[in-house]
Amino acid sequence: MTVAGAERLRAELNELKTERRPQIIQAIAEAREHGDLKENAEYHAAREQQGFCEGRISEIEGKLADSEIIDIRKIAPTGRVIFGTTVTLLNLETEQRVTYQIVGEDEADVKAGRISVGSPIARAIMGKEEGEEVVVKAPAGEIEYEIEKVAHI
Repeated sequence: MTVAGAERLRAELNELKTERRPQIIQAIAEAREHGDLKENAEYHAAREQQGFCEGRISEIEGKLADSEIIDIRKIAPTGRVIFGTTVTLLNLETEQRVTYQIVGEDEADVKAGRISVGSPIARAIMGKEEGEEVVVKAPAGEIEYEIEKVAHI
C-alpha cells in the first residue's frame, strides 16, 4: 500500500470512529425511546447501519495491520517500473499519452490516475524500464505502449 493510500484509510477510519459511530449510537437511542423494538423500523435501520459501520471499521483496521506501506519517494529512481511509481505511457497507435501510478488493489481509481498492481496494464509494465515497448492484453484487444517516463512521486 502507498503512503497516500494508508493516509486515506486512516482518515476514513477516524471519521467512522469519531463521527459516524456516535451518530448511529444516538439514532439507536432515539429509536429505542419510541417503544416496541419489534415493529420499530427506525431502530432496525439504525442497527443495520451500525453493523455496516462496525464491519467497515474492522475491515480497515485489518488492512492497515496487514499491509506493508511503501514510500516510493524513499526508493532511489532506477527508471524501472515498480509498485508506487508514476508511469507515463505513449500509445504507439494513437499517439496518446496516459499517466498512471501503480497502487494496491484498494487504492485503485482510474479517473484519478491510480491503477491496481493487478490490472492488465500494470502487470504488463512491472519490471520494465523507460524506453521499452510493451503489449498490454486488454479486453478490447492488444495495445502497444512505450514507457516514456517512470517517476518516484
